[in-house]
Amino acid sequence: MNMKNFKLIENRNIFLGFSLVMMALSVILVATLGIKQGIDLRGGTQWEIKFSNSEVTSDSIKNVLLGLSTDKENYVRQTSDGTFVIRIKSLDEAQHSQYKSALAKLGEFSEQNFSSIGPTIGIELRNRSIKAIIFVLLGISLYIAYAFRKVSKPISSWKYGFATLISLFHDVVIPTGFLAFLGWYKGVEMDTNFIVALLVVMGFSVHDTIVVFDRIRENLLTHRGKNFTLAEIINISVRETFVRSINTTLTLIIVLIALLLLGPSSLFYFILIILVGTVFGTYSSIFLASPILYLWGSKSE
Repeated sequence: MNMKNFKLIENRNIFLGFSLVMMALSVILVATLGIKQGIDLRGGTQWEIKFSNSEVTSDSIKNVLLGLSTDKENYVRQTSDGTFVIRIKSLDEAQHSQYKSALAKLGEFSEQNFSSIGPTIGIELRNRSIKAIIFVLLGISLYIAYAFRKVSKPISSWKYGFATLISLFHDVVIPTGFLAFLGWYKGVEMDTNFIVALLVVMGFSVHDTIVVFDRIRENLLTHRGKNFTLAEIINISVRETFVRSINTTLTLIIVLIALLLLGPSSLFYFILIILVGTVFGTYSSIFLASPILYLWGSKSE
């Protein structure tokens, strides 16, 4: 891409349209497929066991569990080292012993981990997670509106905050839609790790957005009184920060890909969500936030 001739604002409808399509698709995925919640958000038990008999399979364990409970939400996955990760309804100590006795019929096994979370605690964690995301979205937007308060012409400071809010919402919705697809296709569950991944994505995305907005602010002051339109100033600002934003993103993407390929399997989807969010977060910082700022700011020219 020849950045000297790149005109973001003139092509804004293409970039805004792409974001709208991706956001709409994500909302549709969440609405139709739903999101599989992990035990830390809905309550339940996570049990990690390892059989000495290598012939035991996930299906055989599921059959034993179905004989004890008709709960169809039972989740069994075998890791690369042969450990079975079982997620079932919340068990008390008596039920724990009953399940152990039933699984012992498949062969001798050792317990690696057993943790149980009640449904009340799970709901509380879920509500706090939602509140945390909303607080971060509003908090960052209000802070940016305050930080840019000295730039009032032709763009009011609150418009910087509003553009940031829309961009961050974009960065949250798309990974959430992707998670809904993974839940339907691979049985991936949303847990507190996913909330952490979203917060990481928002932090990285807003960092890039502030860099672009700060350059726009500087150029507005530098070119004040000169024959420059707002579109030209935003185009200049994006061109000046484009290489820096892309290079910063690429360094993070390389690290994330390395972790995907070489890191622990238990963190695979956590890292994947951060990777997807990073790509779309960088996109929104350049191709979404600035056009939104122009649409609001151009009315004041």
